[in-house]
Amino acid sequence: MHEPTISFSIHEDKENEMKQTLTTVYDALREKGYNPINQIVGYILSEDPTYITTHNNARSLIRRIDRDELLQALVKAYLND
Repeated sequence: MHEPTISFSIHEDKENEMKQTLTTVYDALREKGYNPINQIVGYILSEDPTYITTHNNARSLIRRIDRDELLQALVKAYLND
């Protein structure tokens, strides 16, 4: 008897990792009293890391994400909802 093949998607894993990172950054910004949406948008538009707090290593985390990939994932999520 053959077992079904499990498919593996690197793209899906990358999007999940981006979502987890963005959630961590969002939470860190909120904890420090910032408006997380405004700060993240400012970072995406300018690529200026000072929009993101260093609290909970958020600045370092968000800089690991490719902005083009992040924008693609955000547009995809927005249109799929």
